Amino acid sequence: MFSTLELDVRPGSGLGMFEIGVSLWNILDVLRSLQHCFPQVDVKYDPDTPTTPIILHLRPHLDLLFSGQHQRLHTISVKKLRDPNPPLTLTYKGSLLSSSEDALKRVGVSRMFGPTYPGEDLRYPGISFSFEEDSRNDALKSPTVSPDDRQQEVKHIIISQKDVDGEPRDALDEVAECPVMAGELCRAIVKVHEGVTLQFYPSGSTPIHITLGSSTAQDLTIDLGSPLRVHYKEDDRMTIHSRSEQSEPEEGNDYFYNYQQHGIDFLLSGATHTVKKIVLHTNIPGTPLFQRYKRCPWEIEGRPEDDEDESPPRKRFYERVEEIQHFLAPGEAPPSMILNRADDEDGLRLPSPTTRLFGYDGIILEATESGQVVSVMLF
Repeated sequence: MFSTLELDVRPGSGLGMFEIGVSLWNILDVLRSLQHCFPQVDVKYDPDTPTTPIILHLRPHLDLLFSGQHQRLHTISVKKLRDPNPPLTLTYKGSLLSSSEDALKRVGVSRMFGPTYPGEDLRYPGISFSFEEDSRNDALKSPTVSPDDRQQEVKHIIISQKDVDGEPRDALDEVAECPVMAGELCRAIVKVHEGVTLQFYPSGSTPIHITLGSSTAQDLTIDLGSPLRVHYKEDDRMTIHSRSEQSEPEEGNDYFYNYQQHGIDFLLSGATHTVKKIVLHTNIPGTPLFQRYKRCPWEIEGRPEDDEDESPPRKRFYERVEEIQHFLAPGEAPPSMILNRADDEDGLRLPSPTTRLFGYDGIILEATESGQVVSVMLF
């Protein structure tokens, strides 16, 4: 026997524990704790597109569509309403909308939600009801509803963000700013040799400046709160590539502050407790670090063309590594080093474990073989 999955419908807002605008990282974290409710989760994406929309299939009832750039929940699709494995019960404002025993019909939707414009599907702000397993274009259908159609059974429910003009939002649009985003990272502006400026929702919030060699562990805790994880640096293998002579080790071990909820790591000096390095993660599906960090929407800022230029050029997380390389240093790209994240654990098998490291003065790009930038490190 399957326990009943009970979810409340909130047009334009969400369904049960799924809220429109929440990040992919948060949703997958929730699903890990609800494996008894959602034992099978399939992740679908285009591996060759850095801004690929991502679909989570929660069989058999739910499909969750996430926006391509900021990986936020855009659309919730509910199907197979009568499938008993597990039974699904939907409520709306405390009233029963649908269950495996009580079929939702056209007349029931009209009674619950009221009148709407003509069409084969019933569309309301933030929600639509289809009587086919897969919705078809209304332009090909007759808007006339016969008396018998009042007993049509709903096969498919779509919940999405309400648009200003009442029209349904395009599936490829980004999610508009909404209250659920409050306190989350909106933009991380990278300045090589300087640090990073963090801008948070809601728009207009005071930005936070993190400066290399100056900002301290205490500053990070005051501005960002306690990190989700703290660990000491143990891997010094990259020092073999240093051009300078090895100096005496600092007093105290360097350590990381990991803010996975913002997609950022800070390496702090064990001696001075100031920020030495900043790592910003892109959370690209199919890569070894996918879902360990939320996507950080970083932008590398270049120098303005003149003193009056108020919009200096920038390269963003979704642009290909070749474009960012030319932006950082026009001309031939430097030689890259190969990093295989499966080398450290015997028996570990990953679909795409290998990335390449491209080093520049003050910044390192980690990119996949297909040219997507996995992370940016400032030092």
